[in-house]
Amino acid sequence: MDTRRFILFVVLSFGILYGWSYLQHSQQPQRPAVVQQSGANPTAAATPSVAAAAPADTSRLQKGSRVRITTDLIDAEIDTMGGDLRRLSLLKHGRHEQPGTPLVLLDERPDHTYVAQTGLLQASLPNLPTHRTLFTTKDSQVRLENGQDSVSVRLEAAEVGGLKVAKIYTFKRNSYLIDVKYEIQNGGAAPVALSAYYRLLRDGSLPEGSGNGFFGTATFTGPAVYTDISKFQKVDFKDIDKGKAEYAHEGRDGWVAMIQHYFASAWLLSANGYQNVCARNACRFEVKSAGDGLYSAGAVVDLPAIQPGTTSSFSVPLFAGPQETRRLLAAAPGLEFVKDYGWTSVLARPIFTLLDMIHGLVGNWGWAIVLLTLLIKVVLLWPTAASYRSMARLKKLAPRMKRLQEQYADDRMKFQQAMMEMYKTEKVSPLGGCLPILVQIPVFIALYSVLLATVEMRQAPWVLWIKDLSLPDPYYVLPVIMTVSSYVQTFLNPPATDPMQDKMMKLMPLIFGVMFFFFPAGLVLYWVVNNLFSIVQQWLITRAIEKGDSPA
Repeated sequence: MDTRRFILFVVLSFGILYGWSYLQHSQQPQRPAVVQQSGANPTAAATPSVAAAAPADTSRLQKGSRVRITTDLIDAEIDTMGGDLRRLSLLKHGRHEQPGTPLVLLDERPDHTYVAQTGLLQASLPNLPTHRTLFTTKDSQVRLENGQDSVSVRLEAAEVGGLKVAKIYTFKRNSYLIDVKYEIQNGGAAPVALSAYYRLLRDGSLPEGSGNGFFGTATFTGPAVYTDISKFQKVDFKDIDKGKAEYAHEGRDGWVAMIQHYFASAWLLSANGYQNVCARNACRFEVKSAGDGLYSAGAVVDLPAIQPGTTSSFSVPLFAGPQETRRLLAAAPGLEFVKDYGWTSVLARPIFTLLDMIHGLVGNWGWAIVLLTLLIKVVLLWPTAASYRSMARLKKLAPRMKRLQEQYADDRMKFQQAMMEMYKTEKVSPLGGCLPILVQIPVFIALYSVLLATVEMRQAPWVLWIKDLSLPDPYYVLPVIMTVSSYVQTFLNPPATDPMQDKMMKLMPLIFGVMFFFFPAGLVLYWVVNNLFSIVQQWLITRAIEKGDSPA
């Protein structure tokens, strides 16, 4: 098999593989958005010390009054019914179709439900505050002013069995971590052991802008659970519906989350800088259908006994924001895995780390891609140079190849034997030119995954007309340059022995170029820079060999 046929095989196999994957996923029905429905049964498994029973799910999300909180990064609303976080907008991230309008992550609408809820459980105290308890507060609107590092909202519930309970939300500057603290005063005569549940409730509809990638790489929307032992486990909505959801049901650390394209919310049970609430007794995780098209992802925490006449407090932070790698790493162990690169993670994560380092130097993701491409080319300079020398020698041997083809026109077998003997004599490998394409393909796929999953590049501009590297070039300038440069490269390569095959290879840049019209601009930028560098390198090597005094 000569070089050109091998490259054609690789390209066509590559296209068929991902085209089939894309077709298969595109035929799967998208989950429709569902109307606001009842809250789900909170995660509550009974323990020997606390027979925790959750309130039944018999009604829709109820409403009280709203408290609005505005910081430098978020605009949030807490409902006094349950003290739920019912709405959260990200002020630094725009909507998919309207970049100037803040993206809404948590929300409660007739066609969409996605809220964060908490509550307390104890079998002998059925009226403890849950997500159906009406809290009171003196606040109606809170704003983080200049000079302030944090603001808080205090919600208080009616006294139950001598227990006074307050839920306190604290929002911090330059942070997507929201501290949620319970403050419990035991005015009774006996110790009280309680459990607390933390859950995220949402429907199964896909968020805007989370469609399929061209390669059939669909972004994941749904629950996820992490523990140090079981690691990161995604739970598909359809597996929940079938009763086949697989995840860690308990652990002494970790988090439970709802993730979607670019963004996530997660209750962090062992957050950095916080006490591990699972250290005393293992926390219990539960991911399930809540009925009426809603899904619940939550955890139950057993609390230390509160002695009579004492006040106890404990905090569990909620992360709600973009999947920015540095923030995820700083928030909790393992939280960086919500930025899911899928099966390309082994290569995609190092590529993003390198890109992030370069971005820290140049301050622009587009130029970071350019420099990353050049760095990869420099690292592979020697092996690719060897490949281009092999291709140049093959090109120089083209006249001899043509004579052999004419000499053995009626005997294909003898032609193949004579051709292989010539390769052996001239010490030329017919597959020597395949290395560049073989090296580019895994990097290309991994970089595609990085661009698909990296919120840092979402709505990130490069130059002039490129306003978002994660979207296709709006004027198709980069795809055209890529196609033309690929066509130029065909003239630097040795001609195929079969004229029809040679014509086909001349058409490949056009066929392959059409695909790039739908790729993210950042990915096309990588390929364009790679092509231009390769053209210069290959031309210099070919020119040197063609002008050499000795035969090829």
